[in-house]
Amino acid sequence: MSSERPYHENARRFFDQYQSVDFEQVHRDWLPLLPHQPGLALDVGAGSGRDARALAERGWQVVAVEPADNLRQLGRTHTAGHDVTWLDDRLPALVKVRALSQRYSLILVSAVWMHLRPEEQQRALRVLTTLLAPGGMLVITARLGESGDEREFFEVSLAALDRWAQDLALLPLAASRSDDQLGRRGMDWQLRVYRLPDDGTGALPVLRHIIVNDDKSSTYKLALLRTLVRLADTAPGIVTRRDDDWVTLPLGAVGLYWLHLYRPLLLDHQLRQSPGSRGYGFAKEDFHRLVQLAPGDMRIGSPLADPDVAATVLRAIRDACQTIVRMPTHYTTWPGGAEPVFTGERRGIRINSQPVRLDIQTLAAFGEYRVPTTLWDCMSRYACWLEPAINHEWVQLMQGYNPQADVGLLHRALTWPESRRETQQVRQLIARRLTTEAPLHCVWSHQDLRRRAYAVDHCFPWSRWQNNDLWNLLPATERANAAKSDRLPAAALMENARQDILAWWEVLDAEPNLADQFRDEAQASLPLLPDGADLAQLFDSVLLQRQRLKANQQLAEWQGLAS
Repeated sequence: MSSERPYHENARRFFDQYQSVDFEQVHRDWLPLLPHQPGLALDVGAGSGRDARALAERGWQVVAVEPADNLRQLGRTHTAGHDVTWLDDRLPALVKVRALSQRYSLILVSAVWMHLRPEEQQRALRVLTTLLAPGGMLVITARLGESGDEREFFEVSLAALDRWAQDLALLPLAASRSDDQLGRRGMDWQLRVYRLPDDGTGALPVLRHIIVNDDKSSTYKLALLRTLVRLADTAPGIVTRRDDDWVTLPLGAVGLYWLHLYRPLLLDHQLRQSPGSRGYGFAKEDFHRLVQLAPGDMRIGSPLADPDVAATVLRAIRDACQTIVRMPTHYTTWPGGAEPVFTGERRGIRINSQPVRLDIQTLAAFGEYRVPTTLWDCMSRYACWLEPAINHEWVQLMQGYNPQADVGLLHRALTWPESRRETQQVRQLIARRLTTEAPLHCVWSHQDLRRRAYAVDHCFPWSRWQNNDLWNLLPATERANAAKSDRLPAAALMENARQDILAWWEVLDAEPNLADQFRDEAQASLPLLPDGADLAQLFDSVLLQRQRLKANQQLAEWQGLAS
């Protein structure tokens, strides 16, 4: 874009200019309003990274957005070792930021607003407001007048900005005018600070209504809701399309997770899921054959090499998709109305006996499933609280259908089928690697694993995010693995481990039998990972997921082994 070109072509000049003024000096008019409790911050137009680094040094997690490539690279270097994740994104849409499904306690839009055309400014404010957490603060600074150089500035109406903010229920906190901090004559800077008093989406009340109040003739509605919550939490990369209103998923992914939920209930424990003795539309012959497979054989990205097994799984998914669209999707309606909350569209799919992989493309062949964007974002942020609430209500329903069943059994039957650590594939690969001359280091200490007892470490702690994907399993010394325990690696530690993690991923990516699985799993479970991404992009996506877990679950961080 033309507004970005000067910053890209003259990145070093602008970097030096921004760094010549202190964060406290530039933002002194609003810093007294900065919340004492750090949280997740969004720095839009982060430039040199001066502000992002200063916020990170105050304990904030920062997502820094900068569309000018060269300036973004300089900013990334300046913030290295701090809890700052960089994105190539831009106003007014902020497509990538919104795809993260996060809400921010602070959004800083410094020296950006005048780059937006007048017709873009209102949309930009609306988008920024949707990204604010309840009680979150939005800070906008704008320079008025001509740029005086090659940059193009547009008219900024502060009266219009205040009016739009009022329409969006933003509360004004501060407004001021100041002279240019670099001493340039005739330059006028204006500040506006707003706060969002309430999230305004109504997403949590809607979900609570479905969980607790909505009429249920079976457990289907709860199964659909838990399926979607699980996908939002563990597979954010599964989204195929997103706009202001809807998030679109592969229908096959919804069907696959549905099968994961019902398989132990019906096949392992024979627990009724509705009153009476009637059967279930999806539990046909192929569903019952799934008892021959381990849960790990049906993960997103799993290869199904046996042609007959592949056809069985695909037919079971197809039957599940048909039931999902016809039953809980149709009957789960908005409170007080008859309009369905979710929509699903099935496609005809020809199933042959041939090997397949349960990747996104295969799952998309079954059709599309659409979730309101506000509900999807809410599911993503609050999954660790929503899922237990769904399971509690599910147990209550099953007690009515299975009066002789032990309550403890009902709870155990609802345990997610993959709720156990699985590291065998990676452990075998490490063992083979250690028989070669190629180096292999602990990712957290850089120690040679030939001279140390080794372990397979879940980069993101299993106890808080149950993920056995290959990218999440890392070689480490037993000492490092024990010391890390169930803590989240700190941002600086992740940066220090970058080269060793990338080196291990190169090993995975070169394994003929694991490379596709490695890529498919990462594509589904990590946010904003583009098709055909290189390993450096995968690492950036892992950093984003680290921030999501820290913000959503407030996980304790591990700084690494004491020297």
